[in-house]
Amino acid sequence: MTTSHPSITKAVIPAAGLGTRFLPATKAMPKEMLPVVDKPAIQYVVEEAVNAGMPDILMITGRNKRSLEDHFDRVPFIEKTLEDKGDLEKLALVRAASELGEIHYLRQGDPKGLGHAVLRAKLHIGDEPFAVLLGDDLIDARDDLLEKMVEVQAKTGGSVIALIEVDPEQISAYGCADISVVEGEDYVKVNKLVEKPDVDEAPSNLAVIGRYVLHPSVFGVLEETGPGRGGEIQLTDALQTLAAGEGEGSGVYGVVFRGRRYDTGDKLSYLKAVVSLASEREDLGPALRDWLKDFTGTLEN
Repeated sequence: MTTSHPSITKAVIPAAGLGTRFLPATKAMPKEMLPVVDKPAIQYVVEEAVNAGMPDILMITGRNKRSLEDHFDRVPFIEKTLEDKGDLEKLALVRAASELGEIHYLRQGDPKGLGHAVLRAKLHIGDEPFAVLLGDDLIDARDDLLEKMVEVQAKTGGSVIALIEVDPEQISAYGCADISVVEGEDYVKVNKLVEKPDVDEAPSNLAVIGRYVLHPSVFGVLEETGPGRGGEIQLTDALQTLAAGEGEGSGVYGVVFRGRRYDTGDKLSYLKAVVSLASEREDLGPALRDWLKDFTGTLEN
C-alpha cells in the first residue's frame, strides 16, 4: 500500500443529464439548477468540492446547460444594483457563486453514460487522483465524507466509493457492494459491485451513492470498457475491473457514510431535501417548523 500521495485538488462534476424525471420543470432549465431552498442544487455540490480542498473543477455538460456557466459567472449589472441599494448581504450571496473556485466546462458530446463522461475528463485530470461528485446526492456541509474518502485513497492507493446502508428491501434500486472488512480500519474492501440486484440475491445492504475518489488508472480501463447496461459506458464496470485487478491503481475501497445526505434524484426526495434543509436554517427554520407542526396536524392518517 502507498502511504504518500499529493493532495487531491481536482473534481469532476458530470452535469449532462436531461432531467426527464422533473419534466416539465426541466424543459428549459437544467435539473442541476433546480433550487434547493435558495441555491441551485449544483452550487451545493461545487461548495462541497471546494470545501474539501478541490478548487479545480471540471463540469461535464451538454446542450441547454448554458445557465450553469452563467450561474457561476459574474453579473455586473445585478451586483451594481445591489451595491447601489446598499443590500450588501444579497451582494455577498450573489458574488459567492462566482468566487468558489476555478470552474471549467467541457461538453460530453455523445450521451454515452457516466463512464464516458468521466473519461472525457482525462486530459484535464492528467495522471493524478481526482474526485467525481454526482449532483443528485447532496451531502450536508457539516459532514466530511469527501475528506475521509481522500484519506482512504491516499492510504490504499486505489479508488474509493461512498456507501450507505439501506433497508434490504430497497437495495434493488441501487448499485450494491460485496465487501470485506479491513481489520483495524474504518473502511472496507470492495470485492465486486452488483447493479440493482434482486433483494434475495444482493450481497449486502450497502448501496453506492454519488461520490467517488478515483485513481487515474480508471481512464485506461474506461477506454477499454464497452457499452454495458442501457447501451452506455458504465463507471461501475470499470470499477469492477479495478477491484479485481493487481498493480498500481488497482483495488476499490468503500467508506460507509452515516451522515446527512439529501437525495434530489426524484420528486419526493427532492421535496424532502428542500424541507429538511430549510427547517435547519436559522432564518427560516423556526417559522417553518411551527407551520409544519400545524400543517401535519390537519392531515388525515
